[in-house]
Order: sequence, then C-alpha cells, then structure tokens
Amino acid sequence: MTQHIILFPALFQMFLALGMLFYWSRTRIQIVISVIGNILNICLAITLFHTVWTEGTLVLQAGNWEAPFGITFVADTFSATLVLLTSIIGTAVSLFIPATVIRHRLKFGFLPLFHFLLMGVTGVLLTGDIFNLYVWFEIIHISSFVLLALGSERYQLQGAVKYFTLNMLASIIFLTGLAILYGLMGTLNMADLAVKAGEVETDNLLFICAMFFFVGFGIKSAIFPMYFWLPDSYHTPPTAVSAIFSGLLTKVGVYAIIRVFSLVFLGNQFIADLVGVVAIISILSGGAAALLQNNLRKVFAYLIICHIGFLIAGLGIFNEASVSGTVYYMMHDMVVKANLFLIAGLVFRIMGTEDLRELGGLYASHPKISLLIAVTFFSVIGIPPLSGFWPKIGLIRGSLEGGEFFAMGAILFGSFLTLMALARVWSKAFWRPAKPLKRIEGFVYFSDLTTRRKSLILGSIAMLTAVTLYFGFGAEQVQSVAQRIATEIIDKNSYVNAVFGL
Repeated sequence: MTQHIILFPALFQMFLALGMLFYWSRTRIQIVISVIGNILNICLAITLFHTVWTEGTLVLQAGNWEAPFGITFVADTFSATLVLLTSIIGTAVSLFIPATVIRHRLKFGFLPLFHFLLMGVTGVLLTGDIFNLYVWFEIIHISSFVLLALGSERYQLQGAVKYFTLNMLASIIFLTGLAILYGLMGTLNMADLAVKAGEVETDNLLFICAMFFFVGFGIKSAIFPMYFWLPDSYHTPPTAVSAIFSGLLTKVGVYAIIRVFSLVFLGNQFIADLVGVVAIISILSGGAAALLQNNLRKVFAYLIICHIGFLIAGLGIFNEASVSGTVYYMMHDMVVKANLFLIAGLVFRIMGTEDLRELGGLYASHPKISLLIAVTFFSVIGIPPLSGFWPKIGLIRGSLEGGEFFAMGAILFGSFLTLMALARVWSKAFWRPAKPLKRIEGFVYFSDLTTRRKSLILGSIAMLTAVTLYFGFGAEQVQSVAQRIATEIIDKNSYVNAVFGL
C-alpha cells in the first residue's frame, strides 16, 4: 500500500480547496485552513520524498489496470523533490496572502483557487501519462487565469487576456501533438512511449510531433520566442499570485519538457541542437530586456526568461554533468524566483510604488530588511557559496564535456546580465537617497500594518531565504539529490522498469 502515498499531496490540496468552499464568506477560517493545510502538506511531501529516496521509484496503477492500459502515477526522485519544493513555496505564499491580499479578493474564492492551482502543479509532477499531463495543465490554466483576473481592474484583465490566449494556444498545440503521438505509437503512457520511440521508423513524423510538444511546452515555460505573455502578465496581479506563478508555473513547463523529451524525443540530434539554440537566445534576450525595465516586477519577470534558458541549455547538452546542473538550478530557481516576487511585494508595501525611477533609500530606512533581501539577490546572481553558484558549475562543466562552448558562453554572459540587472535594482531602490514619498490615499503601507501582518510578510520571505541558504551551504547534500535525478533521467530504463514492474 506504500504506493498510495503518491496521490496524497495532490488529493490533500483538493480537499483543502473543497473544504474552504463551505466557508465561502468567512475568510479568516479559510486563511487558517490554508496555512495549517500547507504546513501539513509539507509533512506529506517529506514522507513521499523519504519513501522514494529509500525505496526507489513508486508507481501507482489506478484501478489496478496494468500499464500501459490504465492511468499511471509515478513518483521518482525528480518528481518527489519538486513536489516537496512546491509544498514549501505554497506554504510561504500562504503566509504572505493574508497580510497583503485585500479581503475583497479573498471573498471571491481566492484561496480555494490557490489550492486548486497547487493541486494541478502536483498532479503534473506525479502523472505518468501524457494525456493526464494535459488534464493537470488545464487545471493549472483555469485556476491561474481566474487568479490573474480576480479584482477586474483594467490592467489585470489586459494581462489575464494575454495569459489566457497564449496558454490556450499552447494547450491546443499540445493536444494536437498528443493526437499525432497516439496515432504514431498507439499509447500515451510515458514509459510505453519511451520503449516504442526507438521502434518508430517514420522519423519525420516523430520530429513533427516533437515540434508540437516543444512549442506547446515552450509557451507554458516562456522560452524564446514564446515568452512575451509573461512580462505582460506577471506584474498585474497581487504579488502573492506573481510569486506562486514565478516559482511554479514556468517550472512545470520546463519539467514537462525534461520529462517528455528525455523519455521520447532526445535521440534526434537536430532536436537537441534546436533546444540548445533556443536556450541561448532565451538567456540573452531575457537578460538584456531585464536591464531595460523600470518596473521592479518586470525586471524579475525577464530574469525568469533568462534563467529558463539556463535550464533548457542543460537539457540540450544532455550529459550527466549538465542534467545534474539543470536539476540543481531548477530547485534553486523555484525558490529564489518566488522569493523575488515576495520581495517586490514588500518593497511595494514600504514605498507604495514598484517604479525604479521613484524608489530609493530603502537601505537607510530598513537596513535589516535590506540585508535579508540581499541574500536572495546574491543567490540569484550566483555569488559563491550561495545557491546560484553551484549549479552553474555543473552547467559549465557539462558544456565543456559536451563541447558546447556557445552554451557555456551564453550561461556566463547571462550571469553577467543578471548581475547588472540586480545591481541596477539595488543601486536605485536601496543605495541612492530616498525621494519624497507621495503617500497614496487609502493605501496601507508597511509601516501601517499590524505587528502580526509584518511578521507574516517577513516570515514568508525569511522562510524561502532559509531554503536558499541551505541550497548554498548544504550543497553537498543537494548535489547528491541532483546527481541521482540526473542518473535516472539519462538512464530512462530505470523509469520504464519501475512502471512495468520489471
């Protein structure tokens, strides 16, 4: 019965969301359920990770239908690790929500939608069937669209329409790829696809199918040239929503690319080369665009695009060092990107603006908070020995071993662009003298908040900062996890054998 714990993290999020529907107008009870529920979900995720780490890949065949005929759920080291990080980020954001999201939004189902979103992310990570991957993505899509639009302010609706349109297009392209893949191989079970991919004689059809998946997943993960919806959307909702989006949504797109392409498509050299080229352009375009932005959340949004390029580059190289670096960087990036948007929310609460042209004096007025923020900034840049440094070593080593010198150059230059973008943010928002604060009537500034709300905001940021510090100073343990994941990804037979019980 051990394998049934695979479903617990996703089902628990569903029960939390459904339970909160019975307290639709009682937001205080919803907040308590959300925070306590997310803390308990961390315990479930730790249990799942520990079981996978000690016993190996867990497989659940729904309804006892043997693979590939039934619905399969799989928890290997990769998915179990990301489920754990999802639960941690979800908990941090759930602490941030009651201190920053206005009651008006909470009364219209904000928290149930938040937990349905977490359920969808968890489902994507644990499914072993590509059609069900599509179903879980649609749960994410619907929940995230409503969270973006909730509040019905003009700029929110503009961002939500762009987000919905592009992600709907991605879903249609993804579904078309599914149809081609099923017609070509007669199965949608990922393990069965991994076996049959090597038997397909029509390479052209397989290549076309791969392109459909790459474009569909590429839109969802915001890689070049399909990223323009992200910076136009992520700065419009409450920062708690931006934080959960930046930490999880693009990363599940990358997870889908890694999972599907490593099992099915990466035997084609042209596909690997294409992935590498797209990665390099994503790094350069995202990093350069971040330097040109004056809105704090737009700077961070373009850095998401830049660093998604790091992850895709490691997949394109596809040797043990690069995949290990990719996994490590993905773990780091999930946490720091969520934290960057929480930090943006804190800065907005302190100053009443996110415009770098109007910010200043934060270090002089809030030195302790500024030092807390500096840890995340240094981690994003990759200052040793913080968390962003170690995975880049793996990516660079993998580039050298694979002879991918353009990829290595792009990663190094992308790191420099990141340094310049965050140095610009720090110099404008923290170092330079404060400008006269134009107080907004009716706006609740950080100084006006109760001690409890201040503690929730700072506690959520400190929680993710602590995880980031562990990824840096506990690099040996994190690297061992990343190395095991890389071995499992490259040796797809381990995944296939676990699903088929061989």
